[in-house]
Amino acid sequence: MRFSKEDLLLYAVTDRHWLNGARLEDHVQQALEAGVTCVQLREKDLDEESFEKEARILKDLCARYDVPFLIDDNVALAHKVGADGVHVGQSDMEAGHVREILGPEKILGVSVQTVQQALLAQECGADYIGVGAVFPTGSKADATEVTHETLTEICAAVDIPVVAIGGISSENVEQLKGSGIAGIAVISAIFAAPDIPVATRELREKLS
Repeated sequence: MRFSKEDLLLYAVTDRHWLNGARLEDHVQQALEAGVTCVQLREKDLDEESFEKEARILKDLCARYDVPFLIDDNVALAHKVGADGVHVGQSDMEAGHVREILGPEKILGVSVQTVQQALLAQECGADYIGVGAVFPTGSKADATEVTHETLTEICAAVDIPVVAIGGISSENVEQLKGSGIAGIAVISAIFAAPDIPVATRELREKLS
């Protein structure tokens, strides 16, 4: 899978909390059609068999749109299903070890909150880093906010692309301009929206 900085412009992270009886793949397809550039499957409560089934469906769906498909945290599953990559946090497997498992061709993203963590992630083979929460968020109970100043310092310190995440919406996304980010990662701004394609297109417009 080719991977570039442009793939991180509008990065959609899934959450089945807002499905209300719909299929996750249908919500993701709506977002893909409207312009998301990367998809991460994030599941905290799904059993392994269901997680794998969902991963295979979304992997094939993203491939049809030529959009990178990553899995959150579950390195073994990402390897098993042939996902384009994986995203890990500071409390997950150490980034260098993840790179050894995935091999050199797969995409590796690492969550960071400090310049020191960012530099270490880069050193360990990360292809991009996620920085957040840049705004208050309800998607992650233990999320600590990262200041705009720290976000800008991280962007300046590393040579790999940076994605901002956490509480980003169409109302506040423009506050991130000038920080040096390659793009934004969002959950509720797309998947909690009453009209996913409209919400996706609005974010794309504000990022251009």
